[in-house]
Amino acid sequence: MLLLSLDTATDVATACLTEDGEVVAESMSRGRSTAAQRLLADVHGLFGAARREPASLDAIVAGTGPGTFTGLRIGLATARALGFALGAPVHGVGTLDALLAGEGVDVACIDARRGEVFCLGAGIATCALTPEALAARIPAGAVVAGDGAIRYRDRLPGAVVPADGSALHVPWARHHAALRERWGPPEPQYVRAPDADRVLTARAAS
Repeated sequence: MLLLSLDTATDVATACLTEDGEVVAESMSRGRSTAAQRLLADVHGLFGAARREPASLDAIVAGTGPGTFTGLRIGLATARALGFALGAPVHGVGTLDALLAGEGVDVACIDARRGEVFCLGAGIATCALTPEALAARIPAGAVVAGDGAIRYRDRLPGAVVPADGSALHVPWARHHAALRERWGPPEPQYVRAPDADRVLTARAAS
């Protein structure tokens, strides 16, 4: 089975082709404003590197967040468009689930902006917390990974945060393909209302 998986929910966009469970090509792009926008070029490069044809795809798996509003929507819209054009089913997997699949990771932690992180693991269901609230809920020595862990490592006492350059901080798309038991609808996970919605709600209440 040939699968294309991708994730654009964070500042790092990842894409991967797997065939019968084996990675045949993989890419990663960094940069909040450009990584998601380069996604189609990255996907095209994957097929070229793997010497596979898009028409041979059996399914597409996209990261559903939570994460940046714009990046998340770009990734899911791209996955749906490719699925429609190629006649391939499209599934979704949480970005936090993909981070949590990293070897030895106990808690997945994504920067949610506004002084909070999106987190999952160590008995915590997907939610948004301040770093201090997260630190209070995880056991000492828990391995916490993701860009939120990097940004707030000084506010996570007792946690073990891998070095900034560690691959554990990246939501690798290969994990989305492997987490077949977690596949669901390709719909975005909104743990908090998007910023635009919050502004409109505040204006309506004033």
